Amino acid sequence: MELIIEQFSKCTVRHYELLLEAKPSKSMIDLYLPQSHCVEAKDGIRIIGVIILKLKEPNILEIVSIAVKEDIRGNGIGSLLIEYALEFAENYGVNSIEISVGSTNFKALYLYQKYGFRMKYIVRDFFTKQYDQKIMYNNIELKDLVRLEKNCVETH
Repeated sequence: MELIIEQFSKCTVRHYELLLEAKPSKSMIDLYLPQSHCVEAKDGIRIIGVIILKLKEPNILEIVSIAVKEDIRGNGIGSLLIEYALEFAENYGVNSIEISVGSTNFKALYLYQKYGFRMKYIVRDFFTKQYDQKIMYNNIELKDLVRLEKNCVETH
């Protein structure tokens, strides 16, 4: 499988399909896309993953969204997208990278911690207050948001 990772500027239906798996609100997605650095992973012509990066402050990069096509998960695409974000952060000289994830998304929590992200804080009942419909993830009602951070500046 030849994998291509490249920036995109226009969000297509295929991009939205993936992004809506990570954030179940198109209007929310449309709010952050214009100010973001959007990257897709393709195997040939098929889009199999996306990562959306946004400089929150001059020294903080936020991974606003990351999603991999469900039937492709577990094959390293998420890792490649995280590595892209780490390289992007290094190129822009940011001090830290932040990402939010649902508390029941155990595989994502594992992946981010594998790359050195540490828990920063938890927003209790974020998903129950933010969304009208109940969200189930791993057969558990998703309620809390976990914010993680990776320090990009070496300290001794």
